[in-house]
Amino acid sequence: MIAQTTEGHVLSTTDNGITTIVFFHPQSNSLPGKILEQLALEIHAAGKNNECSVIVIKSEGEKAFCAGASFDELLQINNEEAGLKFFSGFANVINAIRVNNKFVIARIQGRCVGGGVGIAAAADYSIALNTADVKLSELAVGIGPFVVGPAVERKIGTSAFSALSIDATSWRNSSWAQSNGLFSEVFDTLEKVDEAVNKLALVLSQSNPEAMSELKKAFWKGTEHWDTLLNERAAISGRLVLSDFTKKAIGKFKTK
Repeated sequence: MIAQTTEGHVLSTTDNGITTIVFFHPQSNSLPGKILEQLALEIHAAGKNNECSVIVIKSEGEKAFCAGASFDELLQINNEEAGLKFFSGFANVINAIRVNNKFVIARIQGRCVGGGVGIAAAADYSIALNTADVKLSELAVGIGPFVVGPAVERKIGTSAFSALSIDATSWRNSSWAQSNGLFSEVFDTLEKVDEAVNKLALVLSQSNPEAMSELKKAFWKGTEHWDTLLNERAAISGRLVLSDFTKKAIGKFKTK
């Protein structure tokens, strides 16, 4: 199924027990509200699809995996309600992965920023190219990684999450991401990345669905409050994005 927007799309296909969800946006696969909404819907749909045993999330192209929040849309937010709605989009994607009874594999072919790091962290298994640097740039534009924070901290620990959040203008390379647990595997060619993704997805598609579902529940134990937590975090970001500081900072980033 294809969910088109005026700029970008989400594509979902199921074949031999593997549901592949692909997102695209012309601005380095950034995430406007419509893309976030469709991603969450497709992830939920795959979880309910009896023909699906495992989910693969990927983005189009061979450059950036995800540039994070859409700056154009951030600048259009003019009240706290609109801010909450936008940042809840990230919360909904993370929670869709969290509550899904299927394992989610993320295929990371390039740089990850903000929400892209959140997707990589929320995925149950992330396989990346060695040029897939990561950055949480939210503080640099006056916000902070509040919504993706719980997923990232859960995956890499408080110390690494703090470093990534505070030094918001610096990239960490794929070796750092792998050594801190964000990436499960890293390869030096895209062909090897795809081979590893396909191999694991095939194995999981032939595994016991009930066993995988129970194992996923065990992995995510202690996150049952995230429906509330991530929405509370979205409200913080939604308020901060209205400040003059943030508007000016985002404007500077757009002109770079």
